[in-house]
Amino acid sequence: MSLKVSTLLSACAVTALTTAATAETITIATVNNGDMIRMQGYTDDFTAKTGHEVEWVTLEENVLRQRVTTDISTKGGAFDIMTIGMYETPIWGANGWLVPLDNLSEAYDAADILPAMAGGLSHDGTLYAAPFYGESSMIMYRTDLMEAAGMEMPDAPTWEFIREAAAAMTDRDNEINGICLRGKAGWGEGGAFITAMSNSFGARWFDEDWKPQFDTQPWKDTLEFYVGMMNESGPPGYATNGFNENLSLFQQGKCGMWIDATVAASFVTNPDDSTVADKVGFALAPDNGLGKRSNWLWAWALAIPAGTQKADAALQFIEWATSKDYIELVAAKEGWANVPPGARTSLYENPEYQKVPFAKTTLDSILSADPGSPTVDPVPYVGIQFAAIPEFAGIATEVSQEFSAVYAGQQSIDEALEKAQALTADAMEAAGY
Repeated sequence: MSLKVSTLLSACAVTALTTAATAETITIATVNNGDMIRMQGYTDDFTAKTGHEVEWVTLEENVLRQRVTTDISTKGGAFDIMTIGMYETPIWGANGWLVPLDNLSEAYDAADILPAMAGGLSHDGTLYAAPFYGESSMIMYRTDLMEAAGMEMPDAPTWEFIREAAAAMTDRDNEINGICLRGKAGWGEGGAFITAMSNSFGARWFDEDWKPQFDTQPWKDTLEFYVGMMNESGPPGYATNGFNENLSLFQQGKCGMWIDATVAASFVTNPDDSTVADKVGFALAPDNGLGKRSNWLWAWALAIPAGTQKADAALQFIEWATSKDYIELVAAKEGWANVPPGARTSLYENPEYQKVPFAKTTLDSILSADPGSPTVDPVPYVGIQFAAIPEFAGIATEVSQEFSAVYAGQQSIDEALEKAQALTADAMEAAGY
């Protein structure tokens, strides 16, 4: 079936679903990442098909998490759709805070959602959020700088190789940093990166009795390696750099390597945005020889808070934005490399998408992530860059602030780990673990 015919049929299907509905204005809270900004540009397509208008509240990642958490826990009712992820969804679903997505249309084909994504966005087998895009993390690197350094990136490198390559590619005179990594405080910003990295060094947040583990050697090894590498080869002020800051640096040609979300691949290879679009290679996230790579698993997903008066319109938006047809819409307008990745099996079976240079590495990274067994030693929690317990977000935000203070040169690694151990132990005891 041609793309044009498929899109026409999907438009008819959506229109048929909504002809009897009353037009609403729905309010959506979302993160200021590139794919979400792109989605806002296509909102007129949704309005034309359904009659519903959309108001967007677009926020920086840390602010978004705070706003939606406060709103849903206090039943504030500010939003009809929230952009949340694999950490919040099962917990909020279990609390009854989200509308179950158990009445998606047959045309939507919920069975096409990648199992890793559906599983992370469900509670007791019920889907509570639909993935707009899914991601793991991987290495994005400058092929020209790697070649100039006389090195060749393995498909699955070690952290030691990454440190050596970063040093070799660093050129301070020309403002080229060998590596750019997140250091920004926030459990889902720098906290997510250092947690995923620590898994490959043998660290873990808690032992099997829920005792914090920041007083162990693997955590010290992780921070010493990270800080040493970033001080040698990272950008100035890396303590305040998150996803968007590092994306900008890479697009400007100021990073030899960047290890971050697989979803960033389309933005670093887009010649409209990236000065190095034709010089980017990809590899799996590094390991440390202990059997665990440092890649995470995540989805930015759309969920409907319980209590909204516009659940029907909200569900129609979710079906539109996370559908196969939305993917085809973006592909027709902007090319297959720019569609939201990581959410649907059919995307990775599409011969056109298989030609995209980062498609295979993205899928391999997603499939290799194991939230049920994220660490070298056993743990009582599920999650790779987070522990799926309600207390984690607050604790991890504080811990990440201590780590960022180290990156900024405001305290030592030992001081930060001692504080992290104490504050985590106090919080877990207060929570009854």
